Amino acid sequence: MTEADAQEHRKKSQATLKVIKNMEQALADNSNEMSDYFHDHFKWIGNYGSGTKEGLQAFRDNWQLPLRAAFTERQYNTDKFLVDGEWASCFGHIEATHSGIFMGIEATGKRVKIPYMDFWKVTDGKIEDNRVSVDYAFVMAQLGVDVFNGHGWEAYDRGERIPEHPEDTNTST
Repeated sequence: MTEADAQEHRKKSQATLKVIKNMEQALADNSNEMSDYFHDHFKWIGNYGSGTKEGLQAFRDNWQLPLRAAFTERQYNTDKFLVDGEWASCFGHIEATHSGIFMGIEATGKRVKIPYMDFWKVTDGKIEDNRVSVDYAFVMAQLGVDVFNGHGWEAYDRGERIPEHPEDTNTST
């Protein structure tokens, strides 16, 4: 890569990061106008429980507004951004108050942490693709619901249960 190419790549990366940070601030500000940040045809793909949103209106109706209804007093805390040209990613968490129904759980008033990871593709100054992973199991545990019914592998880490291992430890499975 030539120095000129590297410089162009850095500029693209900086522009991508700016779009992402501005969008994140708009979410934190409860903006109802997100078209400045997303292509009309963008796709939002989440982990199980999050669903897939085709386009800005589906994102708004099926992610942004339900999140606002379930969790108020949201604070977005991104720990780290990684940017490479038109792609960016981050991990962090939202701190929020559980004020409405979430995954069938009535409002508890508890302050919770909602861990997330995001991966975005930015083209023409707007987000075209957004891959998301939200740790719902952790959120639900904070609200008193153990989706693993005591069988989460954290029990191994705490020494409460002994993990199963294959009989032949010389073979990977």
